Amino acid sequence: MRRQIVAGNWKMNKTHDEAIELIENILNATYDDSVQLIAIPPSVYASEIVGKVVGSKMGVGVQNSSQHAAGAYTGELSSAMVKSIGVEYVLVGHSERREYFNEQNSVLAKKIDQLLANDLTPIYCCGEVLEEREAENHFNIIKNQIEEGLFHLTEDQLQNCIVAYEPVWAIGTGVTASSDQAQEMHHFIRSLLIEKYGLDVANTISILYGGSCKPSNAKELFANPDVDGGLIGGASLNASDFVAIANSFS
Repeated sequence: MRRQIVAGNWKMNKTHDEAIELIENILNATYDDSVQLIAIPPSVYASEIVGKVVGSKMGVGVQNSSQHAAGAYTGELSSAMVKSIGVEYVLVGHSERREYFNEQNSVLAKKIDQLLANDLTPIYCCGEVLEEREAENHFNIIKNQIEEGLFHLTEDQLQNCIVAYEPVWAIGTGVTASSDQAQEMHHFIRSLLIEKYGLDVANTISILYGGSCKPSNAKELFANPDVDGGLIGGASLNASDFVAIANSFS
């Protein structure tokens, strides 16, 4: 049985007081606790957010960590540092990291290795830009990202990962992949995992949808057999919207 997951990527938003208010509002709301909620705030708030969620079922992640274990890498956070403050999840290869910071699949694979070595759960992001989809090259792009980022892992290691598909053309644009488009790509990703690791392993991997998911379309998206939840951007900055998305599985 795959986990149903709704993870909120706050990106570079919220002052300290706003961040604390947001997490408290989420924790005080009523939501289906069979769904794994994950808050992914800016790293500067992560330790305090971890303290706030103690006693709840909510997990906490950060948006990035280094491929290096330690050393002279000013401004970076190591996996061991992240683990030491109680964080459980780390985004790897978000489209904005790929675009603005030129993160390549080979580097992302090393980041995943660091996270797994420190008992953290990577949320590995993959996705295509509009030009790649219009050129009908989107399947090849996703295939390369999955193979180069994940296929060096053992079966046991892979089962400690989460995959998030984010059509880049649908992030922050208000455009959402149709339910059929989302299912088509999620099914394709799972088929790649089946081919490499077998059906039993592939069926344990949660694959999240990450492109302008909101309360109005979450139920339709989550009804697809290969969509196991969402990596939520803008809608995660509003507690009622985020909780409404989490309640969209029933």
